[in-house]
Amino acid sequence: MDPPRSKSWSIHTRREIASKYQILERVGSGAYSDVYRARRISDNLTVALKEVHDYQSAFREIEALQALQNCPNVVVLYEYFWSEDEDAVLVLEYLPNDLSDVIRAAKKGEWKDEGLRIGEIKRWMVQILCGVDACHRNSIVHRDLKPSNLLISANGLLKLADFGQARILLAPGYVAVGYNPQFYEQSSPNDAIVANPPETNPVADNAADHEGQVIQGESLRKEEGRRLSEEHRERDFLDEGDKESNIPDGDVSCLATCTASDMEEDPFKNYSYEAEEGENEGLGPLTSCVGTRWFRAPELLYGSTTYGPEIDLWSLGCIFAELLSLEPLFPGTSDIDQLSRIISVMGNLSEEVWPGCLELPDYKTISFGKVENPIGLDSCLPNRSADEILLVNKLLCFDPANRATAMELLQDKYLTEDPLPVPVSELRIPSKHSDQDEDSPGEWGDYRDVGSDSDFDDFGSTNLIKTNDGFSIRFS
Repeated sequence: MDPPRSKSWSIHTRREIASKYQILERVGSGAYSDVYRARRISDNLTVALKEVHDYQSAFREIEALQALQNCPNVVVLYEYFWSEDEDAVLVLEYLPNDLSDVIRAAKKGEWKDEGLRIGEIKRWMVQILCGVDACHRNSIVHRDLKPSNLLISANGLLKLADFGQARILLAPGYVAVGYNPQFYEQSSPNDAIVANPPETNPVADNAADHEGQVIQGESLRKEEGRRLSEEHRERDFLDEGDKESNIPDGDVSCLATCTASDMEEDPFKNYSYEAEEGENEGLGPLTSCVGTRWFRAPELLYGSTTYGPEIDLWSLGCIFAELLSLEPLFPGTSDIDQLSRIISVMGNLSEEVWPGCLELPDYKTISFGKVENPIGLDSCLPNRSADEILLVNKLLCFDPANRATAMELLQDKYLTEDPLPVPVSELRIPSKHSDQDEDSPGEWGDYRDVGSDSDFDDFGSTNLIKTNDGFSIRFS
């Protein structure tokens, strides 16, 4: 599908924007959006202007960010511009680095030591988990979590970004059980995380004092999450809009996205894009073609349209593994190769490990030879502790219901025992946002080009078998 054309030939022609912002340079460009670094004239604040050419993507981003306002680990949306005949322009907090910069710097030995220290890894994990927990408490599925969508300020504050593929799974006005906005409330984005002394709870310094209102026990949180997921799976609306806005934005995601401030005459206050698409009976099935392949959950690779927040938890497992090894865990070259890499590590997918997997749309169409001796995560994470491998294992489960929630992991002993997460002020940040080396397209550049495909040419012999339901492709 051809990318949508911009309705305005240039953001520079927008008088309402030029009167408030001085555009300095374009810093990112993708199929569906362009990002500019700009200066707010009233106070010289540096911001990111994200011009979104796709209506669905713009709406989803704004809707999700408004729901996540006051969350310290989600980037700030100051305001937006929207008119009938123009592209949406989001005015966002400008953050110069992302987690992929940190991983790349550690891998290249920029800090001249063993790479990332354990206390640093734990602090990055805590910040990511707080952002994801805020999303899931608001029944928002991000659907594209990866290192380049985790932005970092100059003082080490990490924030989730790029909500263009996000979905809100509950109807407007419904508040998830256990959600308390004050849990994440802070006086300003820069004050969001306080570097507490080492003896304090490493999780509390990311989430402020929630006055005992955390959900009553891990089991209740997981049970509620499963209930909401099941409710979602019972809906019968086919979201065509998903299929038309799933092209990754590449570099754009490295510099912008999200949480809304107060806005007058909000055009989205009482609007639902489900109604715009001609349905009003609920959210219903989703598209499986979302996210970036290396971080895509198995159920998506098998074509599921009835998933929930658990797909974000799988992505977290891949991200955490990359923090520990400084290498992508499953760097698939196609969707089939992605599944093959997962199965070689975790073993074959079956009813024994995931009751109900036979119902996945493509389970009977694609099959792999029996993996007698899967290599296991410990082989992928050499020289890492048993606790570190166990933490990743809690996320990388075939059965989505068995994946640990973000809140459960925030209470995990790995993050609450020595060595504790370092204070945010002690996190090492790359000296500047460096570009991808032109002579190394096989590393981080791959994040731009790991979308869905159906190219089987790279897999040698295949066995095409006719079945009662059509055919099956078996890979040896």
